[in-house]
Amino acid sequence: MAQALVIGDDLTGSNATGALYARLGLRAVTVGDLAQVARYADRVDVLVVNTASRHWNPARAYAAVRAAAETAGEVPLVVKRVDTTLRGNPGSELDAVADVLAAREPAARIRTLAVPAFPDAGRSTVGGLHLVDGVPLTRTAVANDPFDPVRHSRVAAVLGAQSGRSTGELALDVVERGPGAVAAALRESPADIVVCDATENAHLGTVAAAAARLAAEDRIRWIALDSGPFGAALAAELGLRPEDGAPATVLAVVGSVTDRTRTQLVRTETALGARWADLDPAAPDPDRVLAALRAAAGEGATVLGVRVAPEPPGAAAGATSVPDPATAARILRALAEIARRAVAELCPGGLYASGGDVAAAVTSALGADGFAIETEVLPLAIAGHLVGGPHDGLLFATKGGLIGGPDAARDCLEHLRAACTRQTLGPTLSAT
Repeated sequence: MAQALVIGDDLTGSNATGALYARLGLRAVTVGDLAQVARYADRVDVLVVNTASRHWNPARAYAAVRAAAETAGEVPLVVKRVDTTLRGNPGSELDAVADVLAAREPAARIRTLAVPAFPDAGRSTVGGLHLVDGVPLTRTAVANDPFDPVRHSRVAAVLGAQSGRSTGELALDVVERGPGAVAAALRESPADIVVCDATENAHLGTVAAAAARLAAEDRIRWIALDSGPFGAALAAELGLRPEDGAPATVLAVVGSVTDRTRTQLVRTETALGARWADLDPAAPDPDRVLAALRAAAGEGATVLGVRVAPEPPGAAAGATSVPDPATAARILRALAEIARRAVAELCPGGLYASGGDVAAAVTSALGADGFAIETEVLPLAIAGHLVGGPHDGLLFATKGGLIGGPDAARDCLEHLRAACTRQTLGPTLSAT
């Protein structure tokens, strides 16, 4: 059975959104006509339906979305994907989804979280206004779109032009206070649709965490109205996973101690729930690190990693000490030993190494002959698999310690997780 149903109004947006769920390790397929909706609803983790309804009139768009939602059947999470600039029929199409759920689950508390922000694409929501690169919608080119001109910058006004459901707004300062504050605000709001401010990916995760808490504690049935990333964040917080089993574990080994690397690893914690075990550079102890990795795995973490411990609190701000060659060699040997033992014991589906020396040491410790190159995740971040030795075929990604922006490590780990899912699923859907 599908874990999530995503209904989009154009093909490129639908496919791009499906890719976000695939990066979570979920099998996502985009279909169009209703016959394919029925065919694939029980064969994928995320069913993405493209109704191609962006340029239709509201009544026709409503009918198409309602038919898609009815045909797909019951799923844990329903997402109405909207254009990043709110073109099309977001209000009437949201009503279609909500009406189907209300008819199917008459006793359920059904509410909508409207979170259209897509920070990585320059789309944000502040004070209820939707912005493109910091500019309100009505001052951008979409205000003069020949097919679907956007008449309002306020998200609630865009939705209210087509939907009669009540709306409320959740301000950015509340989101920045964390999931607890967001959960409290959502409980207090009587609105059917709550428009949430967000300017960065962490804000999407905060709202998703609060929504998941209320789903469990208050039995709220959420609909996500978003442009892609919030729905995926909510799926992750709700614990949606492949029907065939738990997501594969990914192991990361990081030797770099630069500020850039630290920032990247913090992003993996907020975006992926990564759990990092620190290796003391003064007294590297593989046994202690492995115990921490075992504990994290036992608690359900699927992204596990070892990193060199940061500078002690007394160190100068921004300072990074450079270990002497003997200490650096001990650290490298310890990281390689941890990787060898962790791969054997935890059986990860994929392995990530940051830093050229670390990648080489890990490859050697695992007894591999080499590295089969398959793709470039981002410049100087390469993915493939190990060749030869006892772990032949193990998915592997490497990245330089000084390479990439804040989300570079996250992107590599998500790539590995999606590759693990494809490898586990084996034959293509069309062959089954």
